Amino acid sequence: MPRPRSDIPSRIVAAARARFLAEGVDGASLREIAREARTNIGMVVYYFPTKDDLFLAVVEEVYALLVREMEQLLTTGGTARQRLRRVFVRLGRASDLEMDVIRLIAREALSSSTRLRRILARFMRGHVPLVVETIALGLQTGEFDPALPAPAILLAVIGIGALPQAIRRAARSLAPFSGLPDVEGLADLSIGLLERAVGRPDRPLPADAARPKKRSPPRRDARRRP
Repeated sequence: MPRPRSDIPSRIVAAARARFLAEGVDGASLREIAREARTNIGMVVYYFPTKDDLFLAVVEEVYALLVREMEQLLTTGGTARQRLRRVFVRLGRASDLEMDVIRLIAREALSSSTRLRRILARFMRGHVPLVVETIALGLQTGEFDPALPAPAILLAVIGIGALPQAIRRAARSLAPFSGLPDVEGLADLSIGLLERAVGRPDRPLPADAARPKKRSPPRRDARRRP
């Protein structure tokens, strides 16, 4: 008869998440995490050999589910901008648990270059390829300006669409963010700004339009003053 699957790892991850949020990864005690998980420190190290491994497990618990949802939102028909809009709305409706993990990622990635590299490596195997594929679709269909490099469009998607939703979700009651529209309205606003920033121009300026025009010298009065 197979042994029942242990819930010890999930208990450890839950306890670590609470401690990491309160004290940071470096400040948290593995002994306290083990105590709150109702196990011993040997079991913590058995499942998660380093604190960084435990940190990644805390992130993965939430991130893996989010990536699966993003994959569905970004591959289920529609234009590139429609697909991105669905993701923006989903980010605006992040749960409290997801927001806790987002805050934890932001804080720890800034405090540790090793954690930053591991987080970026995970993102490159997670949501980043999905967004890049959507951008490629937009370039192919003419929704995005083909003169712009794809990485620049990716940064625009993050800065104009994803980041505002996260800020609204985290600080919607604080000035000056209290004036932001609701999730759907903000998504529409972001898509409009994205179209202006990286959309394909309908009528490109003529080649000489960007050059400043020379000012004509003032006309001299042909009549002589007496």
